[in-house]
Amino acid sequence: MDDRESGVDGEVPGQRRSEEESAKGLIGAFGRQLKLLRTRAGMERAELGRRVGYSADTIASYEQGRRVPQPRFIDQADEVLNAGGLLVAMKGEVARARYPAFFRDMARLEEEAVSLHVYGALAVPGLLQTEEYARAVFAMRRPLLDEATVEQRVSARLARQEIFARSPLPTLSYVIEEAVLRRPLGGASTHRGQLEQILLHGQRRNVEIQIMPTTGVEHCGLGGPFTLVENRDGQRMAYVEVQRTSRLYSEREEVRDVEEQYGILRAQALTPRESMAFVEGLLGER
Repeated sequence: MDDRESGVDGEVPGQRRSEEESAKGLIGAFGRQLKLLRTRAGMERAELGRRVGYSADTIASYEQGRRVPQPRFIDQADEVLNAGGLLVAMKGEVARARYPAFFRDMARLEEEAVSLHVYGALAVPGLLQTEEYARAVFAMRRPLLDEATVEQRVSARLARQEIFARSPLPTLSYVIEEAVLRRPLGGASTHRGQLEQILLHGQRRNVEIQIMPTTGVEHCGLGGPFTLVENRDGQRMAYVEVQRTSRLYSEREEVRDVEEQYGILRAQALTPRESMAFVEGLLGER
């Protein structure tokens, strides 16, 4: 599967606009369905909100297609409104609509992955980010994203972290550049919280985190960040993203090249134990 076959963004601007419009249409359709079911049940927004733990304003934003609902809300609303699965049936598509067009295929693969191996060269990888760090990353994006889009992207990024609660647990590994961890995005408090979160994830039995020191004289990953994915069927893929362009490779020869690169990166980086000690040292400098 190359980028054309996978529908990955980056080559055709018109395709990206079409995908974004399709996503907005889906969210709007979900909102209209939600309003119809709520009205049929004879509930005001405030009552529905009280029963599912959301404000009336949030319910309004969902019905008007201004915000993308969380999977938990969809499950609760379907039950409270006696929708018989009508809302739940849209949950997967609604969840993927939270992501920018170029990431949707990767988001689907990530949900089904048995292993993920990530090289983070520019920022802390999304699955490891705290809410504050993620918000800082999206807020400083240029051109500027509006507030609603920032919140939608943050929500989507946090939802991806459900992977850590999945059963069976997937195998996750990361190689992160030292410079990424030294960059205090979002300020001192956000930076400290992010370093602490990396330490917490590093203690998970299915997670290995390694730091690539800037003092290293050898580095085979200068081409930029990437992610290796293996699904339940044993198929291995490589996802490469630069700016707003991304490619998803599944041809064995191409994927093997990235796998070889990642293997050497891991050998050049600090060991997981050394890496956690390194992060603890950075925290001590704060």
